[in-house]
Amino acid sequence: MQFDLTALRLTSLALALSACGVMGSAARADDPPTSEQHRLPPDSTTRQTIELPGRMLAFAATAGSIRLFDDKGEPQAEIAYTSYQLDGTDRDTRPVTFFFNGGPGASSAWLQLGSAGPWRLPINADEVTPSTSAEVKPNAETWLDFTDLVFIDPVGTGYSRFVATGEDVRKRFYSVDGDVSALALVIRRWLEKHDRLLSPKYVAGESYGGIRGPKVVRELQMQQGIGVRGLIMISPVFDFREFTGTSILQYVATLPSYVATEREARGPVKRADLADVEAYALGEFLADLVKGEADKEATNRLADKVAALTGIDRAVSRRLAGRFDVNEFRRELDRKSGKVTGRYDASVRGLDPYPDSDGYLFGDPSGDALQAPLTSAAVDILTRKLNWRPDGSYELRNGAVGRAWDFGGSPPQSLSELRQILATDAKMSVLVGHGLFDLATPYFGSKMVLDQLPAYASAPRVRLVVFPGGHMFYSRNASRQAFRAEVETMIKYGRVLIEPAAN
Repeated sequence: MQFDLTALRLTSLALALSACGVMGSAARADDPPTSEQHRLPPDSTTRQTIELPGRMLAFAATAGSIRLFDDKGEPQAEIAYTSYQLDGTDRDTRPVTFFFNGGPGASSAWLQLGSAGPWRLPINADEVTPSTSAEVKPNAETWLDFTDLVFIDPVGTGYSRFVATGEDVRKRFYSVDGDVSALALVIRRWLEKHDRLLSPKYVAGESYGGIRGPKVVRELQMQQGIGVRGLIMISPVFDFREFTGTSILQYVATLPSYVATEREARGPVKRADLADVEAYALGEFLADLVKGEADKEATNRLADKVAALTGIDRAVSRRLAGRFDVNEFRRELDRKSGKVTGRYDASVRGLDPYPDSDGYLFGDPSGDALQAPLTSAAVDILTRKLNWRPDGSYELRNGAVGRAWDFGGSPPQSLSELRQILATDAKMSVLVGHGLFDLATPYFGSKMVLDQLPAYASAPRVRLVVFPGGHMFYSRNASRQAFRAEVETMIKYGRVLIEPAAN
């Protein structure tokens, strides 16, 4: 989950993940790199069995690390991973999927424990509090039925840590290109280490993983000699250039999710219910935005329409010219009750700790509550179930990584690499999943950029699916089940679904 928009703006959407507060104190981005005496322990492989509805899965679980070196052979970092390989399969034909979350600075625990791993922690933001039990249960929707799983924690997240000292190594890993190179190398090294070079390979990324994903696949294709069958993107951001800063397209991207949030309060909402809003966003709304605030008639028309669609006070909408940034919407939607919406999931409401403040001093009710139970669950699985006990603290989401991140001279985007990987491999497929109420990476932003791809990148090769839910839409049972079915079709049959799903 997660990426940090603030970090990007200070350097030139990341999370708050999303989903989505920093835990632990060891191995932070602003601490000295870890010395040799604090190396990660040897890999631990255990035999595991879980009983699920209608089946039982037996598998090998490995918690371990891969050490990365520089061109001189000097150790640089140790990257922790957790892998699950089903028993009784042919390694040459058995698919394997590599996962990473976003941030930058997020571990892979959200995807492992919320969606695809063999154990799951209920993370529905309507129900979870920091004191919620961290006990995990067998995950009926695990992807292990049809693919082996490898969850990767980039350096500075989870238990991954630096070995080398000095600023140069930090700068290299905490950059767009350095991060991509490291992740691609870890994937290749894992394949070699576990004798899986011939296996069909898939890459799955969440949130800032939308920047990582296409770039990692391109790096694998061109630099590591590894082909990838499919790319699975969960709540991704593909392009920071269009939907942040001063771009008016940010208002187009977020409007359908604003309206979905208002309608959800009155009853269940599916994407099909937003056809009128999507058409307005790309039509009259965009046309009035382009005319600018100097055109009072267009501005008032736009502001009044936005007020009517969202239920926000008309006077407030006119004061803001109908142009609500995410924090303004989160506060104004239910300000009369002293509540704010979630950023990761705007259908979740929480109390504003400073309701009379002129500033935005609230957190995220849909993400902050997950920090403690997810951290505890991840540590418990690694230490108790998988018998792997590193020293130091587990970093679920390390905000210091985002603050140190080098986004480059311009806002990052991965659409160039997405075009290249699809053009290079005509058999490759891309599945993109989003939640309706996600304000961190709104689904309509992805729709707009994907619609600009060439014809060779259209259905059935590239598919966008949208489900009720937020950034971690998989926290909702029905959405998790439906997305799993999409992924299973992609991996089993080598293509995404052709007919649109009801979502």
